[in-house]
Amino acid sequence: MNTSSPHSQLAVEKFESVLAQIREIKVRNEIDVAEVPAPQKLAPFSIALNAEVEGDVATGKFVLLHDPFGQEGWSGKYRCVTYVRAAIDTEMVSDPLLADVGWTWLLESLKKHGCEFVAPSGTVTRVASASFGTLNERDEESELEVRASWTPIEGEKIANHVRAWIELLEMTSGMAPIPEGVTQISRSL
Repeated sequence: MNTSSPHSQLAVEKFESVLAQIREIKVRNEIDVAEVPAPQKLAPFSIALNAEVEGDVATGKFVLLHDPFGQEGWSGKYRCVTYVRAAIDTEMVSDPLLADVGWTWLLESLKKHGCEFVAPSGTVTRVASASFGTLNERDEESELEVRASWTPIEGEKIANHVRAWIELLEMTSGMAPIPEGVTQISRSL
């Protein structure tokens, strides 16, 4: 977490409260989420999380940037920046609607968690790889990658944006949703 700034104690305490909410998030046992060093020069306050789905099925990163004065281009005081990459079936990579589906998964995750936001931007990339020569023994590989950023509307529970990112990671990795009424024993970030 980057909190080295000349900002007021109130700003520091507010961001610490956001961090506490994020660190209380429960994740499924198949997902390992770890706090990693955050970017130091993009904003006065930041946190970064890495995630891996069991079996190397998917990976992701979530960065929350905060500037109490806002920054040009953010349209607010916070900015969420993320990516999720998942292995997909080689036949899926040629589906012309796959990129639209990936973006829709992000928007649906944000909506499900009650996240209000502005200024969304991003890309969805489909990659298919074939190996040759001494790597000829490898199977063909295909991946879907969603890179996105958005600005949470001020006053919202920022932790919900992290929950939405985790759900996006679950969807892209093909995890079945946990049925309503079933509680999984999970761990905190």
